[in-house]
Amino acid sequence: MKWFIDLLTSSLGRKLLMALSGLFLIVFLAVHLAGNLQLLKHDGGESFNLYARFMTSNPLIKTVSYVNYFLILLHIFIAAFLTRKNKSARGPVGYEVTNKSSRWASRNMGILGTIVLIFLVIHMRDFWAQMHWGDQVQMISYDGTAQVKDLYAHVYMWFHKGWYVALYVVCMGFLAFHLLHGFTSAFQTLGLNHAKYNPVINFVGRAFAILVPAAFALIPLSIYLNS
Repeated sequence: MKWFIDLLTSSLGRKLLMALSGLFLIVFLAVHLAGNLQLLKHDGGESFNLYARFMTSNPLIKTVSYVNYFLILLHIFIAAFLTRKNKSARGPVGYEVTNKSSRWASRNMGILGTIVLIFLVIHMRDFWAQMHWGDQVQMISYDGTAQVKDLYAHVYMWFHKGWYVALYVVCMGFLAFHLLHGFTSAFQTLGLNHAKYNPVINFVGRAFAILVPAAFALIPLSIYLNS
């Protein structure tokens, strides 16, 4: 445990943990998107509900989820510390700037991260908490399966509210800016940048920062517009 405390108390260690936790969360976003896209299947919610049950009952997935929750908190803690420290030193926030298009995001990573955090709290309250402990999600059964929670219907209920869809889409825009800088900068912090590979890393980072939030935003928009 001493090595972890040493990491948290050193400037380099904090930045490394910030980068590693950020990359883990980026992978989680991709996996989470793949699951959420089940909402667009025209099967009455069966695929999404079975996916939701698997994600909340499989021991391995549950362990990964606990790691994910811890890394989210760690990422927030280190980000807050680095933001305060860099403000006093008037330096860049968290990472160095790697390309012109991410300069605005770099200067505002603290604000972007705070907005994403607020959205995450709202999102987990309305869906994750309801799935685990809420009384708003009803039970449903499919052929050959035991009863499962009908999270599909609960999600559809929220995504038929125009103000909630608008909030979701706007927050995905903020997430895109947050990812625009964080993706490529994490590679730089880990020392994985190289003149030969930087163009590829930057391209993949920009593509991920645009396509993943856009796909997330497409889900509530599609449900709302086709209601």
